[in-house]
Amino acid sequence: MAKKKNNTSMPSSAADKPATLKDLLGAETIAKLKEQAAELKQNEDRKKEEARAKAEAARKAEQKRLENDFEHLLNTSKMDWQKFK
Repeated sequence: MAKKKNNTSMPSSAADKPATLKDLLGAETIAKLKEQAAELKQNEDRKKEEARAKAEAARKAEQKRLENDFEHLLNTSKMDWQKFK
């Protein structure tokens, strides 16, 4: 039978870990980056809302144009004229 090897991992201390970007940057720089990220997210949300509103306005304009188009109304109306006699 094969022997099982017991690998006991040694707990790593903070000194053994490599320095991260967060450790290297100052608190002020991190705060500026977070603020910039928040501003970019707000701008993106605002642009999405503007695009949605523009698409909605275009859809309403197209619907209004089609409601005034006799050919479209004739094509979309039901052809069962007997119930209106």
